[in-house]
Amino acid sequence: MHYNVKVDAFEGPLDLLLHLINKYEVDIYDIPVSQITDQYLTYIHTMQELELDIASEYLVMAATLLAIKSKMLLPQREEELFEEEHDLEDDPREELVQRLVEYRKYKEAADELKKKESSRSLLYTRPPADVTEYSREDSNTSIGDVTLYDMLAAFQKMSRRVKEKKPKRTTIKTEEIPIEGRMNEIKQQLRGGGRKRFTDLFTDHEKGSMIVTFLAILELMKTSELSCEQEGNFGEIMIFESERKAME
Repeated sequence: MHYNVKVDAFEGPLDLLLHLINKYEVDIYDIPVSQITDQYLTYIHTMQELELDIASEYLVMAATLLAIKSKMLLPQREEELFEEEHDLEDDPREELVQRLVEYRKYKEAADELKKKESSRSLLYTRPPADVTEYSREDSNTSIGDVTLYDMLAAFQKMSRRVKEKKPKRTTIKTEEIPIEGRMNEIKQQLRGGGRKRFTDLFTDHEKGSMIVTFLAILELMKTSELSCEQEGNFGEIMIFESERKAME
């Protein structure tokens, strides 16, 4: 079965590149193109495996990175090396770096405006009202710094371990797995305040079943029926029923 799911959490290829640069703590003005390109393509490949709807701009950026990587690997003649000593504007990364710097500037400005909006929203001109009912909602549903990138990385890591454990020869079984049914199974497992590790929800290690489980988790988080949290970078992601859902 094929499920086409459009994920709105991605803000574009430049956002993914910034995420990789921050994750691997590299200098934005001296990007190790080979390393970043490999990691970028890994994310794209994972999204394709999950049959997520990938915008064409992601593929265009992948082609751009490969072109830059190829150009930097080409051998240079002596006269070209001599010219580079006097003119450094031929760095094939220059245009991409400028785009990233500009994007980061506007992203930081947007974050600052969002903080100001949040601060301004705390000011009221109406008389005091009873907001006890609302203050209880979502009090324990913060997902901290968990992003879709972290979820994809966790899925990559788990898939790699499953592939390494599988025998070289195996029988492929075709089985239709309704995503709605898997969503109900996950909700049942977490009902009543239960908490499970992200990896423990993947009880069936067949590729089709793993993909359906991953998409079911994303859909439940999108509808605020599930929440997650992660203790520190690369830590285990915990999945649990949102408080709002538990109160229903």
